[in-house]
Amino acid sequence: MPPIRAVLFDLDGVVRHFDPENVASIERAHELEPGSIEAIAFAPHHLEQVTTGRISRHEWVERIGVELGNAAAADGWGSQPFRVDEEVRDLVDELRANGIRTAILTNGTDTIPAEIATVNLDTQFEAVFNSAEIGWTKPDVRAFQHVLDAMQLAPHEVFFTDDSVGKLAGADTLGMPSHHFRGVGGLREALLAAGALREE
Repeated sequence: MPPIRAVLFDLDGVVRHFDPENVASIERAHELEPGSIEAIAFAPHHLEQVTTGRISRHEWVERIGVELGNAAAADGWGSQPFRVDEEVRDLVDELRANGIRTAILTNGTDTIPAEIATVNLDTQFEAVFNSAEIGWTKPDVRAFQHVLDAMQLAPHEVFFTDDSVGKLAGADTLGMPSHHFRGVGGLREALLAAGALREE
């Protein structure tokens, strides 16, 4: 089995998490239908523009507010707190101690660098590859190829994990080992099997 030299993590749903109750409370406070904010926010035409850097996060939230007819609710949604998964953070440290390079590939917005800096993720990962900066979103093969080129690694040397199974397709096409993230335990087992971690 060829050696794994780097592990590439998705950001949202793997390394950091948002509490869905926050969204529900915003919608209740503004007397909005449950799910109405994210139905607009994650509509393909909005999401594709913001995650490829064609509009800023600020413009995205403004557009959500206009379409929703409630700028305050959109602003509240756009400034939700998030938490870092400390178990994933510990796993990243373990990988690094094992000589494995670590990076993030996110379908993100222009504010990702500032967001991750607030919780020191920028110092824990060698690189953060943001679709808003590179212009391609997962699962587009070009997003993954950008990472491989930047890290100067071959596909078989980079293990990728994402909580959305559909996002694995680009990695799979290139021949990158991949894992559908559903928790740290399953990821750890997959990394052990791939040789990126050693049994304690």
